[in-house]
Amino acid sequence: MPVFQLTDALLFPPPELAREDGLLAVGGDLSVPRLLLAYQHGIFPWYSPGEPILWWAPDPRCVLFPAELHLSRRTGRLRRQGRFTVTFDTAFTQVMGACAGLRADDAGNGTWIDEAMQAAYGELHRLGHAHSVECWQQGELVGGLYGVALGGVFFGESMFSRVANASKIAMASLVERLLAWNFDLIDCQVASDHLIRLGARTIPGAEFQQRLAAALGTEERRGGWQQD
Repeated sequence: MPVFQLTDALLFPPPELAREDGLLAVGGDLSVPRLLLAYQHGIFPWYSPGEPILWWAPDPRCVLFPAELHLSRRTGRLRRQGRFTVTFDTAFTQVMGACAGLRADDAGNGTWIDEAMQAAYGELHRLGHAHSVECWQQGELVGGLYGVALGGVFFGESMFSRVANASKIAMASLVERLLAWNFDLIDCQVASDHLIRLGARTIPGAEFQQRLAAALGTEERRGGWQQD
């Protein structure tokens, strides 16, 4: 399959035309309209420092159905013990920065969550589309995650932990809220052992697109989540 070169026109090729590795297109920008259009079609940006923007639509797709979240007994005990305080949308910039720092390696290689990406998702957050979950311990940010919510789908982007199990606590709190709001699925993009242990699984790309289209038809909870 070819990789499509994007122009200034606000459009993407069909996701089913992605290469075997999931790469669909190159170029374009990280403007809010383009990012929202991408997520509405199950497409997301990911690129390394020095590369142009790369757009992906992997098949199969890793998803987590909220009701299928699996927590270890230890994590469940930590939640019940109240060792962590969890908030929503109170430290979006800090969460993105922590995720970026986690993915920059000791050899000096950068992270795909570069300054342009942080600015773009910061604008999505300001407009009520992107959200963060923060996990605090004794007033210190020790874990969290962020992503984009459209309709009944939460598109998870990244998570971090500075203390064992902190990101799992954040995920559990997110899932609890999404269940209460009748969200259909969490898009995890690409499978990892960590996600599989949490209950995520892969589904065919065609099934993902069908579920995505249905979930986008539900009411959207746009705006800050910290007050809910």
